Amino acid sequence: MQVPLYQAKAEFFRMLGHPVRIRVLELLQDGPRPVRELLTAIEIEPSNLSQQLAVLRRSGIVTATRNGTTVVYALAGGDVAELLRAARRILSELLVGQQDLLAELQQPDAGAVEARVPGENR
Repeated sequence: MQVPLYQAKAEFFRMLGHPVRIRVLELLQDGPRPVRELLTAIEIEPSNLSQQLAVLRRSGIVTATRNGTTVVYALAGGDVAELLRAARRILSELLVGQQDLLAELQQPDAGAVEARVPGENR
């Protein structure tokens, strides 16, 4: 049975839905890296990194090459880097909108009249 495209997309984004996986992909944008470099940059337990790399590898989003005792990971294609850049642009736009709203909320209301409770002295 074929999975609908929207469901495949949801599963793809679910696979990306872990901070360590996103960080690995960000680091691999600059080129292939051995596991020891990823461990140094991310500062997590080796077993945790191994689990997250396995998810990325199974999904086909990264490749792993063994060179002796060293395993080097790389992005499987340039589209992943473009997706991360698009996410950065979208988040930047959202945050700018939120900052504009925050600035507006922090401005004193020039036309607002302070509400008073009848009989209350101020």
